[in-house]
Amino acid sequence: MAKKNEVTVEVKLRALYDLQLIDSRVDEIRNVRGELPLEVKDLEDEIAGLEKRLENFNQEVSDFDFQTKEQKNSIEVAKEEFKKYEENLKNVRNNREYNSIVKEQEYQQLEIQLSEKRIKEFAAKKELKLEAINQLDEKLNERKKHLKAKKDELDEILNETELEETLLAKKAMEYQVKIEPSLFDAYQKIRNSVKNGLAIVAVERGASGGSYFTIPPQVQMEIASRQKIITDEHSGRILVDLELANEEREKMSAIFSSKK
Repeated sequence: MAKKNEVTVEVKLRALYDLQLIDSRVDEIRNVRGELPLEVKDLEDEIAGLEKRLENFNQEVSDFDFQTKEQKNSIEVAKEEFKKYEENLKNVRNNREYNSIVKEQEYQQLEIQLSEKRIKEFAAKKELKLEAINQLDEKLNERKKHLKAKKDELDEILNETELEETLLAKKAMEYQVKIEPSLFDAYQKIRNSVKNGLAIVAVERGASGGSYFTIPPQVQMEIASRQKIITDEHSGRILVDLELANEEREKMSAIFSSKK
């Protein structure tokens, strides 16, 4: 006989099965969301990358404008120098001075030509960069529209399920306290190791749920007695009798309906 305040094996089995039903329901809710949260995150990251790239492109355009302005200033300086040397030509005393001044004028003309060439190069680069910016803008706008659609879709699902999931998490804690930590850890370990997340299953038609291996009649009787925790030797899942499972399914079905 169980001691006072001691949780019986049957109570633990029912709590475990209830917890499994809650976890399976949460799995269903999350499956409805599917890959949407990841898709939203990927789109947000892509948009952030595109915006950073756009920022860099715009900075390059600003740099071309600044460099163009510098070259135009250089042209004005060279023109002023050329005029100054033009005045100096009026006062030359010999051929040597004349040749020196002419060379300086030629140098200023070359500086002007070089600056004009650079201005054309900057203009060509700016044109290409502006074209790239336009293409990037189009891509960015398309991605933002796509993100909005995905976010709206996700928000709609979250609005429908978030409250239910929160309430289910609180309900799960009520059952978890009836299970000692070692048994709960075992349940979690089994749940994480199986594809469908079912760590505790009912015996149906002589076999454990999801298994084709028959359970010996003696073991079935032990499971139905609810006196100890029994696991399936093939799948490792915890086993309960079908009657207990049906009772808990009916009970939890009513709870799930009330939380939607």
